[in-house]
Amino acid sequence: MASGLGNEDSNKGSMWELDQNLDQPMDEEAGRLRNMYREKKFSSILVLRLAFQSLGVVFGDLGTSPLYVFYNVFPHGVEDAEDVIGALSLIIYSLTLIPLLKYVFVVLRANDNGQGGTFALYSLLCRHAKINTIPNQHRTDEELTTYSRQTYDENSLAAKIKRWLEAHAYKKNILLIIVLIGTCTAIGDGILTPAISVLSAAGGIKVENPKMSNDVVVLVAVVILVGLFSMQHYGTDKVGWLFAPIVLLWFILIGACGARNIWKYNNSVLKAYNPVYIYRYFRHGKRDSWTSLGGIMLSITGTEALFADLCHFPVLAIQIAFAFIVFPCLLLAYTGQAAYIISNKDHVVDAFYRSIPDGIYWPVFVVATAAAIVASQATISATYSIIKQALALGCFPRVKVVHTSKKFLGQIYIPDINWVLMILCIAVTAGFKNQSQIGNAYGTAVVIVMLVTTFLMIPIMLLVWRSHWILVSIFTGLSLLVELPYFSAVIFKIDQGGWVPLVIAAVFLIIMYVWHYGTVKRYEFEMHSKVSMAWILGLGPSLGLVRVPGIGFVYTELASGVPHIFSHFITNLPAIHSVVVFVCVKYLPVYTVPMEERFLVKRIGPKSFHMFRCVARYGYKDLHKKDDDFEKMLFDSLFLFVRLESMMEGYSDSDEYSMREQRTQKSIDLLATEEGNSTLSSNADLSYSSHDYIVPVQSPLRGGSLMRSSGHTSLTVGDELEFLNSCKESGVVHILGNTIVKARRDSGILKRITVDHIYAFLRRICRENSVIFNVPHESLLNVGQIFYI
Repeated sequence: MASGLGNEDSNKGSMWELDQNLDQPMDEEAGRLRNMYREKKFSSILVLRLAFQSLGVVFGDLGTSPLYVFYNVFPHGVEDAEDVIGALSLIIYSLTLIPLLKYVFVVLRANDNGQGGTFALYSLLCRHAKINTIPNQHRTDEELTTYSRQTYDENSLAAKIKRWLEAHAYKKNILLIIVLIGTCTAIGDGILTPAISVLSAAGGIKVENPKMSNDVVVLVAVVILVGLFSMQHYGTDKVGWLFAPIVLLWFILIGACGARNIWKYNNSVLKAYNPVYIYRYFRHGKRDSWTSLGGIMLSITGTEALFADLCHFPVLAIQIAFAFIVFPCLLLAYTGQAAYIISNKDHVVDAFYRSIPDGIYWPVFVVATAAAIVASQATISATYSIIKQALALGCFPRVKVVHTSKKFLGQIYIPDINWVLMILCIAVTAGFKNQSQIGNAYGTAVVIVMLVTTFLMIPIMLLVWRSHWILVSIFTGLSLLVELPYFSAVIFKIDQGGWVPLVIAAVFLIIMYVWHYGTVKRYEFEMHSKVSMAWILGLGPSLGLVRVPGIGFVYTELASGVPHIFSHFITNLPAIHSVVVFVCVKYLPVYTVPMEERFLVKRIGPKSFHMFRCVARYGYKDLHKKDDDFEKMLFDSLFLFVRLESMMEGYSDSDEYSMREQRTQKSIDLLATEEGNSTLSSNADLSYSSHDYIVPVQSPLRGGSLMRSSGHTSLTVGDELEFLNSCKESGVVHILGNTIVKARRDSGILKRITVDHIYAFLRRICRENSVIFNVPHESLLNVGQIFYI
């Protein structure tokens, strides 16, 4: 019995050694790539210029808040001047604690190489802990120049937190759900920001014409929104240079008007800078004091967009712009409005426009409308970016992404999402018809995103920054001290419009989680049903396998092993192409993969087999542009690999490769000479006997004769390149799997609805991979299979 076990271990060991030698990780290939990335250094002049440009991209949403804040704080009018002072004091210290201290000086530092937002934080965490629910990463990916990460001492707090997060799958799922909740509510911001900003700006028409119907204001707002969304496909490349001057002019105007109102109406309003008036505001015990926090919170809307729209602006530039322009102008604007309201308590509904001097009323109205459009544009662009990130990380159905700028990578347009946003935005604007209910909905969305950011910053500070737990506790405590009261206030306004972002977020959450669930199950199916590479090399005449002229690109989500679709394909059609390339396209938790590091190519088995593996790696910001020829990039990478391989044969690295190949050949010879009754098991539980031949490619350069596994060939690099070119001319076929996922018959009703209806519907309406990679229809071959879960 011991002898039997020994033979079994020996046989299994031979098979294992063969599989490992044939399909090793791409450590050597990844190690050859050069470190091309250097942290950007900015001169003082450039930082100031970027600070100016950031005004038009980052601060538009935050800057238009004075249009509607006081109306949402006092929707039923003002009775006591002390209430205005208390509300102003809350606004002042909310702006100080949340946008200034929390975001500008802390959260912005958590950017992912210039990328901000919820998914950027999640990507940072995925690089520092194995929490990605799709485990397709490999240690070679960590050698990317954009893949920055920290190492920890085993006994450190960071290492303990890391092990705690990685311990159970449910913790990874909870973290993912938190990220998706923040993402979905941020998408809700993309619907509500244009609605409230444009409607508030258009309300200026009615101030000068009190008899005008409110329906006219709504109609003007809807026309502006339709025009805004209809122009999205042109991008902002040609008019983007106007955004920063418009927003700068807007801040100067509201700051100047605020200073004038303080001087003209009531400078005693400056006592609101004493925080004791916050205590007095709540001490009065009025019924509306607590619920008015929902309106006060609108003064910090746009703060999360400040982080999401970070783009490639350096943190220092945004800090300068906020500290020296945005923050002072906002304080002056709110203080001036409060001074005007104290003297004109009946004008709180449209206090902003009524506080403007008559001589500049219409110019301010035009600038306000333009600033509202800029703020809406920034939020819409941020929504596109969020959808793109979710799509790359397997959390959103495949949709068409259009690159609208040749200069800037981040400027994209998603047609399907654009029209959905427009319809929902118009529905909200025309349905509510007033700023109050839209403001309640807006506040609910914003505070949820802020809470998600706070919770994600805890592991970021512990794992990425390795901050002391006391500092983490102080940051969390101060953030929640402000955000939890706001959250409790907006809960009371759910029935007054606050339900809108919750419904929108719930719908998007179902879509994103169901799609991610299906993606994970498909990946697990690929992993469990894959077969070893040795099985491919063991195919021979007994199966009627033939090599036909041409090149076959077999697409798979796996970076090792043979996908089930390929074995399914050759089982039903027993033939493979002269050259076979297994192509794995995967997205990594980095914002971009430099072009020179995007493709990893390696050879599988001896040269005579002409089999390769190519891994194409993308970041969540990378795009498959329409003018990119993915097939051409694959060929270029393949030809470059063959040339580099021949150049490296004289170096020590190639000695290891040659030795690896010799070990592979010996293992193949061992398989071919074993006893006929011996069987070797692989991942597919297939048997191999001494009668199985390994059929290499019939190279036309070598006379086209078949060779057994014991034969050796020595193709020169010129011969192999000529052979590859001849195969390319013979024809190229892209083999893609079309896996249909269905629930088992004994599954519960919830699973059947999720898999058989929701996920199946999303699969039908989403784009195919062949369209995303611009694969010609005449070269496409779909291999269908059904997978039951």
